[in-house]
Amino acid sequence: MAFKLGRSSREPMSEINVTPFVDVMLVLLIIFMVTAPLLTVGVQVDLPETSADSLPEEQEPLTLTINSKGEIFIQESKVEFDSLIAKILAVSKNRTDTRIYVRGDKAINYGRVLEIMGMLSGSGFTKVALISEPYKDR
Repeated sequence: MAFKLGRSSREPMSEINVTPFVDVMLVLLIIFMVTAPLLTVGVQVDLPETSADSLPEEQEPLTLTINSKGEIFIQESKVEFDSLIAKILAVSKNRTDTRIYVRGDKAINYGRVLEIMGMLSGSGFTKVALISEPYKDR
């Protein structure tokens, strides 16, 4: 019994051409690299770092942001301090069980963040949480 050491010209080629797959993956990588920075939440703040785990999200929470100048934002729209509770009640449709995430820049006074959280708690909102950045490897 003899074996042939070569491929006959009539046999189909069994190699997979991965070039189109690699091209598509590189295009997707570029698209995600360009769009990922655009998906961050509106107002730019420098959040403090912590080792706490992320909270699970059942529904879209309201995000209350306090930037380094002390300006307050609900989602991406600026709000005055005096009308904060009225606007949050309007946005949440008077539901005090709405989850509210407070993002405070680490350069602002901690008392200001607690003052706003106290206002929210005093207005009946029970699901108020602070947002921070996870520790980066040092």
